[in-house]
Amino acid sequence: MLDFTKKGVINLHALPLKMVNKNVMNLLYSGENIVASFAVVRDQVIFTNKRIITVEVNGFTGVQQDIFSLPYRKVQYYGIKTAGFAEVIPDSSLFLFFADGKTAEFHFQEKVNIIEIGKMIGMYC
Repeated sequence: MLDFTKKGVINLHALPLKMVNKNVMNLLYSGENIVASFAVVRDQVIFTNKRIITVEVNGFTGVQQDIFSLPYRKVQYYGIKTAGFAEVIPDSSLFLFFADGKTAEFHFQEKVNIIEIGKMIGMYC
């Protein structure tokens, strides 16, 4: 499983929509849209307008996959760490805190519109 708690998911880089895992595409709800997608090696983190979906690819062939859904409505509060505030920011982080005490961290190395992602999550908190 992707480790959200110790050091978070690090070195995320942009992933073109056409490269998003086909299983994620099949799991989308009616009216759910992908807002941003990222990858680290073979694993993926997908931000939709309703939740975060993570995919961890296991094994040599990559046939086995662990897919997790983190709904925004379960986030109690969140934080953003940036190198500055602009529309698109390189080297930023997103911290999510859930009501059950669990946390999730995502660290982006490339430029990402972290403010828009934060606004989207804030609508559900």
